[in-house]
Amino acid sequence: MEKGGVTLPGDEGRTPDFRENHDRLRKDALDNIRALHRKFTAELLVSALFLLLSIAALSDFSFFPSLPANIRTMLGRPPSVNMISAVLLLYIFSAIILILSRMMSGSGSYGGISHVGYLAGFYFFYHFSGKLPENFWAVFAAGVTILGLEGYHLWIYCSEEIERTRDVLAFLDGKPRGKECR
Repeated sequence: MEKGGVTLPGDEGRTPDFRENHDRLRKDALDNIRALHRKFTAELLVSALFLLLSIAALSDFSFFPSLPANIRTMLGRPPSVNMISAVLLLYIFSAIILILSRMMSGSGSYGGISHVGYLAGFYFFYHFSGKLPENFWAVFAAGVTILGLEGYHLWIYCSEEIERTRDVLAFLDGKPRGKECR
C-alpha cells in the first residue's frame, strides 16, 4: 500500500506487515517508557528543590549574608505586603487553572522549575519587605498545592502513557494484553 491508503498494482490483496520494523518499534517503545520515567523523576526533584528553598525561607534566609545598604537603596522600597499577597493569590489561581486545563486536555507538559522560581520570588519579596515569618506558611501552602497538583497530573499522564506503550510492546511480542489478562 502506498502512503494515503492507495493500493499499488503489485500490492493487491496484500495487507501491510506491521512487524517489518519490529526491533525499531520495540526500541522506540522502551525509549519512550524511560523518557516518561525520567519526566516524572524530574518533577519529584523539582518538589525536593522547593522543600530545600522552603527550609531556607523558614529561617528567613539567615545563613545568607544580608544585602549591603547601597544595593538595598538601589533596589528601592519593596512592594507592600498587601500587594505581594494579592499577586500571590492571583498566581495561585492562575497556576491551578493552567494545571487543570492541562489535565483535561491530556497534555504532558508541566511547569516544573518555573513554579519553584515564582515561589522563590514570593519568598524573596516577603523577605525584603521584612514580613517573611508572618507569610511563610501562605507561600509554602501555595507551593505544596501547586506542585502537588502538578505532580499528580504528571503521574497520571505518565502512568497512562506507559500503559499504552506496554500495550504496544505486548502487541509486538504477540501477547494478548487486556483487562482479563492482568
